[in-house]
Amino acid sequence: MHDFKKRLLAGEALIGTWMKTPAYIVAEVLAKTNLDVVCLDAEHAPFDRIAVDSCIHALRSGDMPALVRTSSAAPEHILSALDCGALGVVIPHVSSASKASAIVKSAHFGAGGRGYAGSTRAASYTTQSMSENLRIGRQETCVIAQIEDIEALDEIDAIADVDGIDCLFIGRIDLTVAMGVDSPENQKVIDAVARICKAGRDHNCRVGMFVADSTEIPEWLAKGANLFLLGSDHGFMLKGAHDLVDQFNTYKR
Repeated sequence: MHDFKKRLLAGEALIGTWMKTPAYIVAEVLAKTNLDVVCLDAEHAPFDRIAVDSCIHALRSGDMPALVRTSSAAPEHILSALDCGALGVVIPHVSSASKASAIVKSAHFGAGGRGYAGSTRAASYTTQSMSENLRIGRQETCVIAQIEDIEALDEIDAIADVDGIDCLFIGRIDLTVAMGVDSPENQKVIDAVARICKAGRDHNCRVGMFVADSTEIPEWLAKGANLFLLGSDHGFMLKGAHDLVDQFNTYKR
């Protein structure tokens, strides 16, 4: 049993990162860090089901909680990620309460919801009873709605109030583009982010986000955000390489 969802819902400040490389060895390395969670970005990176499966296996082997940002809200994408053993899904472009309700249904077992199979990694390959699998699914599965569209702002209170939406994840860059401005620091964008945070507080729904500038974290923590998915494996490699060259150049001088 993992306590990631319990910690998230309790409001504990959590730090994770995006994984953009569909390679299990990268997942294995990230599992050796003290991050709280790793999110596989199957929306913007070339993850197929085998890559998702192998990377989740590597993360779980290192006892690292895994989320998957799915390529869409399609029930089969949600099912696949959860059957592979993800503890939760980040669903892009959740723009209405009806869509939020649909993804909650797709992520949980029940009438018309997530299809059940006892042979998956999530079900420990038939070694657990159905009742145990259902219990673990209820307790562990996180449903995170990504808010990144103008239409979502109009329904943000209704979305945050949907039973089973555990967290609103703010897609600040997409909001920036949707608003027709060219910087996530634009006041219109900042006001929208603050509005989403308020909806989370008002409806007891957790809020997560990406920020490019880590000095913003205290401000958003104070406004109720508690899940931060920052950086990525690509960013770590780039920074490490740049730092190495900078260090080497000091010796050349």
